[in-house]
Amino acid sequence: MSSNLADPAHALASLWRDGGWAADALDRVALAGAEPVLPSSFAVGTAAQVSTAAAALAAAEIGRLRNGIVQHVAVDMRHAALECCGFFTVDGKRLELWDKLAGLYRCGDGWVRLHTNFAHHRDGVLRLLGLPEGAETPREAVAEALTSWSAPAFEQAASDAGMVVAALRRFDEWDAHPQRAAIAEQPLVAIEHMGDAPPLAWPALPRESRPLEGLRVLDLTRILAGPVGTRTLAAYGADVLMVNAPHLPNIDAIIDMSRGKRSALADLRAADGRVALFAALRQAHVFVQGYRPGSLAQIGLDADTLARERPGLVQVSLSAYGDTGPWGTKRGFDSLVQTATGFNHAEAEAAGVAEPKALPMQILDMATGMLIAWGTQTALARQYATGGSWHVKVSLARTAAWLRELGRVPGGLQGPRAEFDTLLQSFPSAWGELRAVPHAAKFSRTPAAWTRASVRPGTDRLDWIAR
Repeated sequence: MSSNLADPAHALASLWRDGGWAADALDRVALAGAEPVLPSSFAVGTAAQVSTAAAALAAAEIGRLRNGIVQHVAVDMRHAALECCGFFTVDGKRLELWDKLAGLYRCGDGWVRLHTNFAHHRDGVLRLLGLPEGAETPREAVAEALTSWSAPAFEQAASDAGMVVAALRRFDEWDAHPQRAAIAEQPLVAIEHMGDAPPLAWPALPRESRPLEGLRVLDLTRILAGPVGTRTLAAYGADVLMVNAPHLPNIDAIIDMSRGKRSALADLRAADGRVALFAALRQAHVFVQGYRPGSLAQIGLDADTLARERPGLVQVSLSAYGDTGPWGTKRGFDSLVQTATGFNHAEAEAAGVAEPKALPMQILDMATGMLIAWGTQTALARQYATGGSWHVKVSLARTAAWLRELGRVPGGLQGPRAEFDTLLQSFPSAWGELRAVPHAAKFSRTPAAWTRASVRPGTDRLDWIAR
């Protein structure tokens, strides 16, 4: 196993330069700690620290643009990695975030990973396997049914049926895949100029306010990466209005992911739902969405339309595998992308075990979320300086490629286990006392904070009126 482990400071400087930020800002960031901080042969701590530091430093720079206050930022690697583990409890209890049928299974010629956290995904897989639908179907029956399938064939059949399944690949197999070639052409965070528009007015920022206060973010994301990005923007002061669809399910992690946000419901399939969304959009600075590529366009919410409705808008689009190539419209989640792109095989190989091995946390989701926060603020700074409408694009698979680029950690699987007790803080929530890891970035003047409690979907109206 080759190491070639990236230096976090160099990795941050490379990302920072790619965003066009002034190099002298890097003098105001401190990175503490070293790999390994969790048991993995991959640089998961570096990915967490660098993406978090980039997001926080961008916030500090936006604050400086707004009120002249210069801040320093510090990020400890272990704290960043533990934040990216997504650990939380409610009233002292840890919730089970995985469906009992989710996970890796052996097929006739390999392995597949199933993602069954949503009932319609679970039942779709069971239907494909010829098994009774519902939560009562035993895992053993799924395992037995999958032995008659080849892994690639089941992956394809499930994808054709709109389900979320990934076949296990080695790195060399993924590198030969045409979607890998499509991803290789994409920057880690694409920031595209969409057209001319005047700079949007930003409200005055009092000297001791968090950097993003007064900036409005419409949040149409649901599962981990997107909500992490918007939650981070909320920690830096943004007014984040999360919009859920009343007919779509949520996972329990919404309790943790809703910190600092307001929450409204809108059925965007209906005309009145779209009217309400456009009304809010016309007063927003940022629009973040994590729907499968092409989905929103089918209901008239494509990027060009949104930019016409709100010239100067910063749009952010999250996908699993990018929006080009043969998998450009493919559904996916962190665990599936880990499996499809080679990480589960490589981690098992490093551990000397036969069964595929997952990374110690959903680092593709979490690092991508921090990169969403960084890319959003990078585009906001460009809009502030030169105007224009902007489109930021990120994908889990491109973040996976970056994680590989960060190198391997010799002896990393002997890294310390995740221990959260000394970091956990209490946060109010509509579900009970939420205990979770606070944000890892420390600001010298205006600490990151979530000033709104986590609330249930639909608690607020779809508008910017404070209540």
